[in-house]
Amino acid sequence: MGTIVISGTVVLVVLGFGNHVWWLAAVAVLFLYVQYGRGASSTSSSGGASSGGASGPVPGDYRAYRDRRDRQAKWERRYRRERPFESRRQAREKGK
Repeated sequence: MGTIVISGTVVLVVLGFGNHVWWLAAVAVLFLYVQYGRGASSTSSSGGASSGGASGPVPGDYRAYRDRRDRQAKWERRYRRERPFESRRQAREKGK
């Protein structure tokens, strides 16, 4: 992916010698690549190194996962409490 972006940027810079708007397009392509392309993969590998403070995308994703997991567990406990016979039957069928 990076090779394609670099090649496209070089082409836009070469075209920019005739029209400077192409240079702006090259800068925009590089900015978007750094912001969303390369940045997304590099933060996932270095996300664990951050300590407190402003959290990056990885801790936010984990927090969302934890919230979904806790919400699901809460609903499962409620279901077992409100429907004990059904939940026991499902547990027996799951064990087979």
